[in-house]
Amino acid sequence: MSLNLIFILGLCLCAAVPGLRAKKQVSWLPCVLVDEHVHFNDEGHAETQYEHRDALLQFGHPGDIALNPNGITFLNTGSKVDMRKYLDGVVEDQIQCEIRRYSTEGIQIRWPGIGAQEHDVWFTCTLRHADGLFVITSFLRHTPETPTPGQADFRHWAPISDRDMLTTSTVMLVLTRSPSVRVGLGKDQSLHCQFAVDHKAADLTVEWRLQQRSEHTTLFRHSSRSGQTEGNGVAAKGLASGDASFTLPFTKTSSEGTYVCSVSVPPLFGSHDIPLHIVEPPRVSLNVGSTISLVDGGEQKVVCEAESYFPLDVDMEWFREPIGGGLLPEKLDTVLYSSHRHNRDGTYSVSAFFLLHASLAISGYKYFCRVSHTSLRMPIRKSFTLTVTEFGSWNSVLWLVLVFVFILVMVAILYLMLPHLFSGRKSHQKKPY
Repeated sequence: MSLNLIFILGLCLCAAVPGLRAKKQVSWLPCVLVDEHVHFNDEGHAETQYEHRDALLQFGHPGDIALNPNGITFLNTGSKVDMRKYLDGVVEDQIQCEIRRYSTEGIQIRWPGIGAQEHDVWFTCTLRHADGLFVITSFLRHTPETPTPGQADFRHWAPISDRDMLTTSTVMLVLTRSPSVRVGLGKDQSLHCQFAVDHKAADLTVEWRLQQRSEHTTLFRHSSRSGQTEGNGVAAKGLASGDASFTLPFTKTSSEGTYVCSVSVPPLFGSHDIPLHIVEPPRVSLNVGSTISLVDGGEQKVVCEAESYFPLDVDMEWFREPIGGGLLPEKLDTVLYSSHRHNRDGTYSVSAFFLLHASLAISGYKYFCRVSHTSLRMPIRKSFTLTVTEFGSWNSVLWLVLVFVFILVMVAILYLMLPHLFSGRKSHQKKPY
């Protein structure tokens, strides 16, 4: 029986019995075993080939029969650390399961937990929510009947046949419920990181690092062995219960990067990379009101301004369409763009402008600027309506009259002020004696 068929039967059973999924813990999950095959080329360099094999993660007790005897089964038995505890309310078919072999990188330390042996081998089981709600990495300890000669690493992996059942126990896990974060400027952002160990870890190290391009910065570090804590952002009380979440105060553009939460209990080392992206929407404005009135043949410079956005990429376009619709908006091809302006807070601004030539044929047209940005679900639109009057019409005459009156007023003011200016100059002239 294939793993897919087993999975479908399980879903049918849950659907047939109302409330079964909510009341019972997950009993198994279809997984992919990413197996490694390493060989050395003619130049002596190691080359790795990855083989994806169907497997089943089965929860139970030692001695249980495999649900799928024709496939690879990882029987996860009782432990103080149960990864199912963190799956409450999650639909099973939304979980992606991946199992890999784990090398201790030369560290030969017997795990302090109950039942551990010197020749134990290790696997990691990573559970990812399909919608990005969480990532759980669990460490599975397996005690083989026959010890593997040499160090258990990629040079001496013990072969796994297609029908093998490997009895394992979960000894440690690292979990994040914020696998990827998008946040605006000036926010207090929490990056979730949680861990669990099957014993009181006397040699526990928790660390947060920030990776930006090629730079690595340690933000926080706590060692239970030395009792020393460096940096801040993690509540000391939370560490005692396995909460290593990091609080990032007042986000800035410089806060963007990959935050790494790592938990180490030798010989195991688990970590999660949490990319944080700063996304600040643009403020969009026009240099004109909702309507523009021009005479036939008149001109007006129209500017669309997008300000204080992040990241850099933004798309600005100008369109026009007649009132009443019926025709698709026409994209303007005479638009010019300013260079991107880098603001002091790290955000950007840019302008898109064109020279509007008024004619009676486009009177009543609606012009709009459309701005798209990664921070926006829908583009921002700012618009105005153009009204064009014929030269010599009452509106034009009124406009000319207003201009003429303005000129007369300015001439009158100048006429009244000239005597005072001349008198002032005379009073400052020197007398001839």
